[in-house]
Amino acid sequence: MSERAPGRKKPIVPRARETAVAAADFKARCLELMDKVSETGVEYTITKHGKPVAKLVPCSPAPKKKSFFGSMKGSVLKYDRPFDPIDGEYDIDR
Repeated sequence: MSERAPGRKKPIVPRARETAVAAADFKARCLELMDKVSETGVEYTITKHGKPVAKLVPCSPAPKKKSFFGSMKGSVLKYDRPFDPIDGEYDIDR
């Protein structure tokens, strides 16, 4: 026996990895379908008058953002004595 919520006509049972859902049915069960997608990874195609108009698919996790601190590590090739004056002529010396 399948589990049904009170007032539901039919349970949501994905037959394959992709299931077609009518737009009116999607509107009524949108949050439930989104939970199913996040839990199981099943894809839903939303149809209007039998023609596909949208697809509900699981999203990929956002890439981890690199920290600002340490982002320039290794970018200076060689600089032995950073506090010594640089040889050359400056505008202020003229």
